[in-house]
Amino acid sequence: MAKLYFYYASMNAGKSTTLLQADFNYRERGMETMLWTAALDDRYGVGQVTSRIGLMAEAHKFDPESNLFEAVSEESRQRPLACVLIDEAQFLSREQVLQVARLADEAGIPVLCYGLRTDFSAELFPGSAALLGIADALVELKAVCECGRKATMNLRVDERGRAVVQGAQTEIGGNDRYVAMCRRHFMEKRREAAAALTSA
Repeated sequence: MAKLYFYYASMNAGKSTTLLQADFNYRERGMETMLWTAALDDRYGVGQVTSRIGLMAEAHKFDPESNLFEAVSEESRQRPLACVLIDEAQFLSREQVLQVARLADEAGIPVLCYGLRTDFSAELFPGSAALLGIADALVELKAVCECGRKATMNLRVDERGRAVVQGAQTEIGGNDRYVAMCRRHFMEKRREAAAALTSA
């Protein structure tokens, strides 16, 4: 039976690399895949899954209006899909997560989602919350904090590397805007930044 998977981690844990490796494994065996990524993530070009180690693949783009169940079902009528892989899955809406669950349940197509669990304020993204609630399998990918512990949090930083504690949930960026940290150091940096705001 096909399953819905959620591979989650902090920034810089190799989520996109893992997705691209899974895609390669399917295609190497002659199986058809369909890749998706968030339209709003344009760090490396729109419609591309790109890893920090230089791997890249073209992907379909989803936005809040995309109906993934219909789009994938239509594609599967043209070619037999063995797997659907979704990068930046934290940006899926709850409704889109339900749509990809239907793909696994009704169309028999495994769906592998890769994304962040929480934002820079340690709040769940809507897509991640829905996936944590209904995915058949949850897999945590590991990143490392500057102290050597497992990094589970995403600290947003300004151009000087100082913690940012206010702002919109979504702000696209890479190593210039985010640092993966363990919870202890994430909380320390945010407390320092909040105290600096209060005293300013």
